[in-house]
Amino acid sequence: MFKRVGILGHPLRPATGELCSAVAHSLAQRGISTWCNPKWDAQSVRPLIAESDLVIAIGGDGSMLRAARVCSEYGVPVFGINVGYLGFLTEASLNDWDTLLGDLLGGGYWIEERMMIHAQAWRGESLLAQGDALNDVVVSRGAVAKSILLDAFIDGDWATQYNADGLIIATPTGSTAYALAVGGPILPPTLKNILVVPVAPHLTLDRPIVLAEGATIDVIVAPRTTTDVTLTLDGESLCNLAPNDSVTVYASEHISRFVRLRERNYFYRSLLDRMEPRLSPRPQGAPPRRSLLERKA
Repeated sequence: MFKRVGILGHPLRPATGELCSAVAHSLAQRGISTWCNPKWDAQSVRPLIAESDLVIAIGGDGSMLRAARVCSEYGVPVFGINVGYLGFLTEASLNDWDTLLGDLLGGGYWIEERMMIHAQAWRGESLLAQGDALNDVVVSRGAVAKSILLDAFIDGDWATQYNADGLIIATPTGSTAYALAVGGPILPPTLKNILVVPVAPHLTLDRPIVLAEGATIDVIVAPRTTTDVTLTLDGESLCNLAPNDSVTVYASEHISRFVRLRERNYFYRSLLDRMEPRLSPRPQGAPPRRSLLERKA
């Protein structure tokens, strides 16, 4: 039973503050202790999350990623209310959140666990930065449209050198994000494998690689790389990299947990609903537009 629930809004969408208040009021009426933070940062909410049984994230997939990374440190599950575009990771919408909240508190839910990956950036023996990602770790070129050279080592052995705009190292969750956009395969979220996908490779390996469970990949910026190189985690900049700097990525000790109300095999249907052609924007029953030739006649 959830006794203390936190509500996190979207820092860049002030309108979510009203929804935060509405959700908090609904929970209070049901006898649930709540706290609400429409605008937040990881440091400020950590003490609150540590004492919570559930966190409700309001926003889109970006909000879910941000909340999940913090909540994973304390094993707290996340329930998402979508006010964004796709909302692939969320479970409720603006139209049904109160009804689904009742279902959740009534016990009609299950917890989905998804692997995360941990990245460390090194300059020689010095650790530049580190962090967890739920979607992906990306080593990419800066603003200059020039490819970079990246040496990849898998479990300590040299694999290949990429001449590309970047390299995506993704979780199964991230396989449906940036990695999918550049031609990577779709991995079901229950897997615990790491996916490696080059971005715009030139005269080099252009195929994605799915690493074995428990594998580690090291990416070294080749000395001949002359353009800027940056490291991002879930789309957020972690640090800049110089030639000979390295990035080590492996499965994180933390796991993201999501509250699900749908059936356990929801993933494929939910994914295909978003990938299949959209319905025509033309109102139902409206006549089709005349062709250019008809208009000229």
